[in-house]
Amino acid sequence: MPADKALSFLQVIRRSQRGKLKVYLGYGAGVGKTWQMLLEGHRLKQEGIDVVVGLVETHGRAETARLIEGFEVIPRKRIQYRGITIEDMDLGAVLARRPEVALVDELAHTNAPGIEHAKRYEDVQDLLAAGIHVISTLNIQHLESLYDTVEALVGIKVHERLPDSMLAEADEVVNVDLAPEDLQQRLREGKIYSLERVPTALENFFKRTNLDELRELTLRELASQIDLKRRTAPDDEHGVAPDQVMVCLSSRGPNSAALLRYGSRLAGRLNRNWYAVYVQTPREAPTAIDAKTQRSISETLTLANLLGAIVFPYKGEDVVDTILHFAREYRVGHIVIGRPGPLPFWKRLLRRKTLVERLILKAYGFTVVVVDVKAQPQTDDQDSARPSPMSEESKEVTEKA
Repeated sequence: MPADKALSFLQVIRRSQRGKLKVYLGYGAGVGKTWQMLLEGHRLKQEGIDVVVGLVETHGRAETARLIEGFEVIPRKRIQYRGITIEDMDLGAVLARRPEVALVDELAHTNAPGIEHAKRYEDVQDLLAAGIHVISTLNIQHLESLYDTVEALVGIKVHERLPDSMLAEADEVVNVDLAPEDLQQRLREGKIYSLERVPTALENFFKRTNLDELRELTLRELASQIDLKRRTAPDDEHGVAPDQVMVCLSSRGPNSAALLRYGSRLAGRLNRNWYAVYVQTPREAPTAIDAKTQRSISETLTLANLLGAIVFPYKGEDVVDTILHFAREYRVGHIVIGRPGPLPFWKRLLRRKTLVERLILKAYGFTVVVVDVKAQPQTDDQDSARPSPMSEESKEVTEKA
């Protein structure tokens, strides 16, 4: 047997003996990572899974504390350090208890002096090695590779960091997303920090520009993780028919919500993953568009997440070429796009084409679904088009506005 094949099989054996890691990833405190982790713990518990709280940080939030009720909570380990008592997760106690699933908050946390490991993610590695499944949480700014980027964009030096490999090895990464304006409102209501800290927080970390930057970093990291897993998947997984669905979003689309709902239903019928892709051209850089358009894009991406899409913000000079590059890379079978408005007469005289016409002419091998989001529904059937010269009758799919 070739050495590389033997090593691969050894990795499979070791992986089968390890616990699974699921990480709820967010772009800042207060988006709901711990909340979602606890909700999942309750769902698993209701299914008869043995779930314990290894450590959950409530940060004084009463709603989060109430969600811990009903779980077995492993008592924390107390460490005396310079005359004060510090509490941290008791790794030995969790290993001795040996639950099926342990909830361990704040993966990048630095442990108290005197704890066996310096970082909490190292504790989690021990739990996984013992065959215990772990659900944890992480903010995007704690990734080691993003240290310089976060400092340049947000002006903050992040001291608690963990290696990117920890996230890359996670079996599942879930984006916990919240519109920046909603996060700021939660902050003002005292649901994240005490009220006396709110003004300072809004002027610093929780500035809208900072939140937008961190949110985009999170989406890009998720895209990178998905791409990594796709490239390292076994060969037989790549043989799956390319029927995944891609919804093309525009900053000025007339009804992005209807487009996303159509894409969600189409993906459901095909039982496939689906992607919501927004291509940002140089003309649509944050500094080049108004606040209303920025807010519209933010709301659209939030809705896409809520509907279950994997959101990809892309930067590209040519929208059509970027769409097709993505579709080929991610084995997309159906490209869903909104029907454009008519071109001005002078552009028609110059033989200009709409973005959709250009897409259909170049999209050989894909099914292009053009959704008229202004039309009333005529039928529940979907009319899709194989790329060929543009014909409005054969390219339209009607959808309720």
